[in-house]
Amino acid sequence: MHKTLIPIFVSVSLLAIALSPLAGQPPQGRGQQAQGNQPPAAGRGFSGLLPQGNSESIPRIPVGFTPIFNGKDLTGWHISKTNHHGTTPDFHVMPGGVLVTSQNPLGSGGILLTDKRYKNVEGYMEVKPDWGCDGGLFFRSNEAGDAYQLTLDYLPGGSMGQVYGEGIPGVSMFPAGIAPEVRQAEQARLEANWQKAWKREEWNAVRARITGNPPRISAWFNEVPVLQWRDTANHAPDGAEDGMIAIQIHMGDRMVPGGLWRWRVIAVKELP
Repeated sequence: MHKTLIPIFVSVSLLAIALSPLAGQPPQGRGQQAQGNQPPAAGRGFSGLLPQGNSESIPRIPVGFTPIFNGKDLTGWHISKTNHHGTTPDFHVMPGGVLVTSQNPLGSGGILLTDKRYKNVEGYMEVKPDWGCDGGLFFRSNEAGDAYQLTLDYLPGGSMGQVYGEGIPGVSMFPAGIAPEVRQAEQARLEANWQKAWKREEWNAVRARITGNPPRISAWFNEVPVLQWRDTANHAPDGAEDGMIAIQIHMGDRMVPGGLWRWRVIAVKELP
């Protein structure tokens, strides 16, 4: 099923966060077809621990992070058999150590879960999706895929680098009662922000962190901040303060036929 937002009341203090350049926007267009628009323009490069140059840049793992994808097989991971997006996604490792997935069969999605559960954690991935393909990064997920999701909807009208309550109601990106014109302006600014950070048709570094109760989530694309968000309460299933990490391939018409999501690095740093 497609996703819908359920607005909730948030404190006045969150208004300042929502109106800052780092705040997220609600996932728009998650039911739109993956066709029509061109990919966003390529962004600027960054130094240090980021993939540099072209698509053949060398994978890197930041200091203090531990790989949870070994580049050979799916050891430490398993496919959800209860996820509402599907239970037979095609996750496999290609020669060269790249994890890929696509809809197989076409229209069916799903998630790949870590065997281990994490509480406060920072994740780092190097990804290269095809334009028109909807993915996601899940935190504190249960086996059914109910989780806090960092949206990676790499398609026309999709949301990138925002928070969505995947299977959990009550999660919203904006304070209740925000003026429509303010919301619209902020959405446009946030979209421009991630597009400047993202490098089209190249490997991109996605880093995201979840901590606390209520959860706080921050995210960076190629070390450019794209999200700083705090929930008003813990909306995880049964009030869970930990859960599995998952990567998603979306069901339905939110993937171009034959389109791929690719990961060559997945690493984590557990936090206090």
